[in-house]
Amino acid sequence: MTSPYYQDDHVTIYHGDCREVTEWLSADVLVTDPPYGIAYRTNMSGGRRETKATANRARSIAGDDDTSVRDDVLRLWGCRPALVFGTWKRRRPTATKHVLTWLKGDHLGMGDLSVPWRPNTEEVYVLGRGFSGHRGTSVLDYPGPVSWATKGRVHQHQKPVELMHYLLGKCPPGVAADPFMGSGSTLRAAKDLGRKAIGIELDERYCEIAANRMGQEVLDFGGVA
Repeated sequence: MTSPYYQDDHVTIYHGDCREVTEWLSADVLVTDPPYGIAYRTNMSGGRRETKATANRARSIAGDDDTSVRDDVLRLWGCRPALVFGTWKRRRPTATKHVLTWLKGDHLGMGDLSVPWRPNTEEVYVLGRGFSGHRGTSVLDYPGPVSWATKGRVHQHQKPVELMHYLLGKCPPGVAADPFMGSGSTLRAAKDLGRKAIGIELDERYCEIAANRMGQEVLDFGGVA
């Protein structure tokens, strides 16, 4: 059994590979942003001279060369309820029941400059059953944080905590799991809502960031992946 990197009354964080550190499989619902399979890399310095910190944050996400890591995790999870972020550039999970569209705001991403549209949406795949709540739009308008580290962004695939509040509010009750927790937005949102959550992260830098954020006892509506 793996010892937690961090633990409080609501949140438990583990440092390691989620295919090996499997405590998250005891949860009731999966809410996660896995490697998309696009070998994503970005400079988040906003055009300014890179510091060592911003250079580190620009490194590629581990396992992002294809969707095999995502698919391994979904096989482990089985047919239970899950919300999984993704991209139209790669095939959707085979058990996808519905697709939500996250509208990220006009300030995120440049994309293919040969077409007159920005790539400012992402997909969220709905798998399994048990989701509930008001039956509203499948387009989720929650502006993400500005793409530059100089503006406070600390992760390549940063999600606004308000969006995670909304998604968790539609989930079945019980413990939420995020085996690709990044810097902890899903966990922070769960704690804000009084839910228990388990997170796994391969990169220890983000474990530290997430643990620090869990120590914030005020509601955090800022948004970090």
